[in-house]
Amino acid sequence: MKRKNSLKHHEGPRRPGAVVDPLKSLVGCQIQHGWRDAPGKISKWKGIVLDQVTILPSLYLVKYENVDCVYGIELLKDGRVQKLEIVSNRIDSYREVDSRQAMSMLGRAVQHKFENDDGTKDEWRGMVLARAPIMTPWFFITYEKDPMLYMYKLFEDLNSGDLRFLPEDASPEEPEPGEVVDSLVGKHVEYSMEDGGKRIGLVIQQVEAKPSVYFIKFEDDFHIYVYDLIKS
Repeated sequence: MKRKNSLKHHEGPRRPGAVVDPLKSLVGCQIQHGWRDAPGKISKWKGIVLDQVTILPSLYLVKYENVDCVYGIELLKDGRVQKLEIVSNRIDSYREVDSRQAMSMLGRAVQHKFENDDGTKDEWRGMVLARAPIMTPWFFITYEKDPMLYMYKLFEDLNSGDLRFLPEDASPEEPEPGEVVDSLVGKHVEYSMEDGGKRIGLVIQQVEAKPSVYFIKFEDDFHIYVYDLIKS
């Protein structure tokens, strides 16, 4: 599998879309819109809205075409979003996957192989976080050297040998899934960068299979970051 984590412009004809009703949730809809990168420069995007963040309802998680990472966009509030349209409020049905096997993958450390342009492969150590909402054959995953939220069809990679599970490393500090712990969801966090700068972020979701791990949305970025806040 090849990583597609760079932003791409989507040019070409657009079919008319439905007018967006700001009072209705966009979750499960296929959308398209322009994105104002700079004055006079607008790129075109098309994707599926996966989820609406409970603690910040204006924020949606979106999986765009030809991009592997998940974005957090305030679709109805961010002024850079231009001409938002609903292409369809129904998406194609997906082939069912083995739910029991899928559940057994959650919270597991993995080595994930990706193919380079020259045909060689690199291994990325990561963690399977959850099954993606709406697009159920996909899984949320993150990586040690790139702690953003990605999603892939991991069953395909498992069957092809590009994904393997690592031995479980039990930690006494890690709460068991389902155990009641003080959640950090809704809290603001400060992240210190190597250059001395600081970033402010909002903790938007806790990973059920790994309760010490959280999704964070920083104020100056539309990527979703994944950190273990107990170890941090």
